[in-house]
Amino acid sequence: MKRFDVVVVGGGIAGAAAAVSAARLGASTCLLEKNCVLGGLATAGNVVVYLPICDGEGNQVIGGIAEELLRMAATGAEGCVPEAWLAGGSARERAGTRFSTSFNAQSYLLVLEACLLEAGVDIWYDTRFCDVVMEQDRITDVVVYNKSGRIQIPASMVVDASGDADVCHSCQENTVSLATNVRSNWFFYRDETGVHRVGLTEPFTPDGSLSGEVQRGFRGDDGWEVSSHIIASHQLVRDRFNQIQQASPLASLVNLPSMPSMRMTRRLAGNTVLSEESSGITPDDLVGLCPSWRQAGVVYGIPYSTLTGARTANLITAGRCISASGRVWDLARAIPVCALTGEVAGTAAALCASGGVDDIRNLPHEVLCAHLRQQGNILDPSWIRGL
Repeated sequence: MKRFDVVVVGGGIAGAAAAVSAARLGASTCLLEKNCVLGGLATAGNVVVYLPICDGEGNQVIGGIAEELLRMAATGAEGCVPEAWLAGGSARERAGTRFSTSFNAQSYLLVLEACLLEAGVDIWYDTRFCDVVMEQDRITDVVVYNKSGRIQIPASMVVDASGDADVCHSCQENTVSLATNVRSNWFFYRDETGVHRVGLTEPFTPDGSLSGEVQRGFRGDDGWEVSSHIIASHQLVRDRFNQIQQASPLASLVNLPSMPSMRMTRRLAGNTVLSEESSGITPDDLVGLCPSWRQAGVVYGIPYSTLTGARTANLITAGRCISASGRVWDLARAIPVCALTGEVAGTAAALCASGGVDDIRNLPHEVLCAHLRQQGNILDPSWIRGL
């Protein structure tokens, strides 16, 4: 097995963005995905809403690959870029329209794959992360299992975009797990009037606690708990679809998620934690902005140190694996910030691999930011505003 400059674990939006950004900088890049499609919950989970990359007051606060992926999603009959955010849109119009879109999951997973292949990424589908091989504080190999058996993939830098901080856990980084994931299943059905989407979920609390209306929550880092969540969520669909068929006997199911529809499972607990207490604060190691899609005008500054661990020199996280807690973890798991942190992680990993930086935590901040700005990212701290 050849050595890769960058190995990305997880092919959701965060992992796809990390792999593309690393490969575009010339790094030999391998992406490992346990499913047979890219996009994670956005595609295999039918969560077909690309949440806003603006602050809700007319200011775009996320650019780069996140904007590129949004525009790629906004094609066909299912989605489009809001007119206010096209060339010539006025500030007043943008203040009243969020820069977001919806999309067709099946089309989007093919577009994502084409994007990665064009960048030169080696995509390994049907390949499950198992473990890491460590030498002191470094990952030397990523251990996976697929139809070829158990394989060790040598890696210079590793991006944990697994969604469940699986690599962090294997490296014995400190992690936080929640047992509060509720039954959820976004599905499509067809009747005589067309195809309809149902965003089916039990009451969800954004801070990660369990609502009093829900009988039990589920863990995302335990095999039986995951299976139980899937089975319970399928029952939720049966119950709802029976109601639909009573009103429309000709209705038929079109598409169910092919992965667990969990929101917040396990994440890194790093030396820096992005939380509600970070509101209005500009970090010294700012690498991007996290807008609230729940509340207009709230924007968090993302510190680079929320992506890196305390123990492992060549590991960086992306997406919902980053060190963020409570309601901000809920924001960081959404597609735009997954894409943003994925680009940051992939860029940093590629720069370290090419520049001989052994410890990704020591990558000069000004070097990383220069590349991020060149790639169209927005690092304007004036947009950071608190509650």
